Amino acid sequence: MVSTERSFIEVDPQSHFPIHNLPYGVFRPLSGGDPRIGVAIGSYVLDLAALDKAGHFHATAVAGKDIFSQPSLNAFMALGRTAWRKVRAQVQQLLRADEPALRDDAVLRAAALHPIHDVELLLPAQIGDYTDFYASKYHASNVGTMFRGKENALMPNWTHLPVGYHGRASSVVVSGTDVRRPLGQMKPADAQAPLFGPSRQLDFELELGWLIGPGNELGQSVPIEQAEEQIFGLVLVNDWSARDIQAWEYQPLGPFLAKNFATSISPWVVPLEALEPFRVAGPEQEPAPLPYLQQAGAGAFDIQLQVGLTGEGIETSQTISASNFKYLYWSMAQQIAHHTVGGCNLRPGDLLASGTISGPTKDSLGCMLELTWRGTEPLQLHNGEQRIWLEDGDEVSITGWCQGEGYRVGFGEVTGRVLPAHDNPA
Repeated sequence: MVSTERSFIEVDPQSHFPIHNLPYGVFRPLSGGDPRIGVAIGSYVLDLAALDKAGHFHATAVAGKDIFSQPSLNAFMALGRTAWRKVRAQVQQLLRADEPALRDDAVLRAAALHPIHDVELLLPAQIGDYTDFYASKYHASNVGTMFRGKENALMPNWTHLPVGYHGRASSVVVSGTDVRRPLGQMKPADAQAPLFGPSRQLDFELELGWLIGPGNELGQSVPIEQAEEQIFGLVLVNDWSARDIQAWEYQPLGPFLAKNFATSISPWVVPLEALEPFRVAGPEQEPAPLPYLQQAGAGAFDIQLQVGLTGEGIETSQTISASNFKYLYWSMAQQIAHHTVGGCNLRPGDLLASGTISGPTKDSLGCMLELTWRGTEPLQLHNGEQRIWLEDGDEVSITGWCQGEGYRVGFGEVTGRVLPAHDNPA
């Protein structure tokens, strides 16, 4: 993973956005103008619409289509991997230290390069559908142990198929959006009847998600050998969860109000191609999955993940979890293959997410439910406070990166601050 590739734009080795990455996003200059598509390079956003207007994509499938002048990545994602690779290769070439086309064109540089602090980052895609999986064996085992005991931790189907549920696309929000504590029904163990009010057990969930590219026709499945061709890129995900609402409502059909109030994603979409140097084998699967879920080769990626917590009285962010994407039992390709095996059609911009990513150690657990073991082991903060669940004013930040030698391929971060619930309408 050593690379000598260098951009004419100075990039700190700790930056998440070197020339090896070039994640896509949708932005709007604070000085005004319409949303458009760019890539992150160091501390700048490179305006792809400006490059397109200057004729630098004339030999690609985006030429003449105003693909990068749109307020979402959907049209670009629909073009498929061949188009993505050609555009990415062209952008990398233009940013190289030994390439004069952009480096020496002062007018184009002024039009196309925006300091990242001078732009507003927007939701990167128009998300039509959102599916959340439950793909971490560590997480599923821990939660099952809490509720059913160690001997019955995993449900009988769990090691045979990627468990998932359909989430709510309308409440997917971009990083930095405040999250309102949800209202709902809860039934404490000592209560005779359900109560209504603000969730008392608000949680975060450390996840990664991937945006779908061209998709598939209704009635046609995506073979596992072709599943990764559907992945445009990955984002950080915090799938906020109201555990007390969920405990009362989830039987027999699964989460509803406990999950549909907010899902936060990062603004930058890291191309799958940028992650290839960090591909690794996932956990051994026993029993062997059915043939349609059998993946040849390594299907996981070494992506380091961290969760930070700040809040009233917490001056600096405290890292409360450090996990890794490689811990997932079910790979992205397996999740896509299973999602479509019955004929479900995926469409450009659909978001699929991993579910909580937990590891084998106490400090690698991906939610408060596990970190505090359902409230029995409070989380100790540096300022002397404790947390069992998230409190109003708390801000959760998730970050992730792949570490190369002398460079990082990162995701930036996804953040969200908890606001008090609205007045109880009851």
